[in-house]
Amino acid sequence: MGCMFSHLAAKFAFFPPSPPTYHLTKTPDGKLSAVSSASSSSSTFPSAGDPSLDVKVVKTRRGNKVTAFYLRNPNARLTLLYSHGNAADLGQLFDLFVQLKVNLRVNLMGYDYSGYGASTGKPSEYDTYADIEAAYECLQTDYGVGQEDLILYGQSVGSGPTLHLASKLPRLRGVVLHSGILSGLRVLCHVKFKFCCDIYSNVNKIKKVKCPVLVIHGTEDDVVNWLHGNRLWKMAKEPYEPLWIKGGGHCNLEIYPDYIRHLYRFIQDMENTTTKSRLKTIWQEIRRRDESTGCCCSGLCRPSCSCPKPRCPKPSCSCGCGCGDCGCFKCSCPTLKGCFSCCKKPSCVSSCCCPTFKCSSCFGKPKCPKCSCWKCLKCPDTECCRSSCCCSGCFSWLCCCGGGRRKEGERRGSTTLEKSEG
Repeated sequence: MGCMFSHLAAKFAFFPPSPPTYHLTKTPDGKLSAVSSASSSSSTFPSAGDPSLDVKVVKTRRGNKVTAFYLRNPNARLTLLYSHGNAADLGQLFDLFVQLKVNLRVNLMGYDYSGYGASTGKPSEYDTYADIEAAYECLQTDYGVGQEDLILYGQSVGSGPTLHLASKLPRLRGVVLHSGILSGLRVLCHVKFKFCCDIYSNVNKIKKVKCPVLVIHGTEDDVVNWLHGNRLWKMAKEPYEPLWIKGGGHCNLEIYPDYIRHLYRFIQDMENTTTKSRLKTIWQEIRRRDESTGCCCSGLCRPSCSCPKPRCPKPSCSCGCGCGDCGCFKCSCPTLKGCFSCCKKPSCVSSCCCPTFKCSSCFGKPKCPKCSCWKCLKCPDTECCRSSCCCSGCFSWLCCCGGGRRKEGERRGSTTLEKSEG
């Protein structure tokens, strides 16, 4: 049923240019080149054999063959993997790719989704996921690009495959969401629930991205409301300073000077970011959050506490400290989940965390007249107490625990039982 809804949603979500604005040809030496279609006003591609452009055809895990353009910049340190928006193909975007390559000083790979441009197959949500995975694999194998040197760029619908891949790459350098969407259904109507027919659930995947995220959105976007970008930015784990282009629409943000200026600053910051500095930033953020919530016990411990000991496992503990130094049984017993829940098995007796704990000091039970050791109190099971009590002649555990097998006491005689109950 979910698959049927996905195919239905795809019919309304994808609008590949028809006919495509370019087609592929082979040079005499067997290399691929792109040629603009006669009926289109798309970009003018460089001549065949130009080293600044590589035309690739890569096979996806779903059996389709997608076209990819790789634009090389000899001064680049990072690579941009560009996922374009709807109703566009590589022929229309080539001029933009050249500008980004030069102005941002990056290598750039753009690819067409299945069913777009010269790519085979039909477009769908899961095909776009396979498409971007194939493009990333091509960058790895053919150009030696690792995730540490990669920035993912997703425009509009392209934010879906971008966040899909970003959620799987923990060492990714950065992500750019250009007019990104929360989900496909949320573009059409303002809903807060997930439906089986929804596609591109970016609202969930953004939480899994572990690198800086730059969000670019126009305030007058009438296709994807600005609220989509604002919420994606707020939900990112490591949000970068966003760019809200005042008056910007859905398809014209590139003409604003702030667009390339802010994007260039982001690229420069990512170039200057090392693994060491990123880890330092992450730890600083963790410390800041801990200090705001009150240290190691999420509100249970005193703000001034700096103890390295584990937090109190009992959220209901009201002792005021999670360090175990106060003697509170709930804090000092890391295996405790309830009064006697950690000690209901005989195997727990020899390794109890609270051997000196007295029943009368906490629970208000009468102290055993013969034996005040904790082992007598640990288990309401007779055999457990008999075998582990420090006083071999003590059968007065009933006075402390108030439970167990009373028939065991009866077997010891009414005199012993009366004495223990006294």
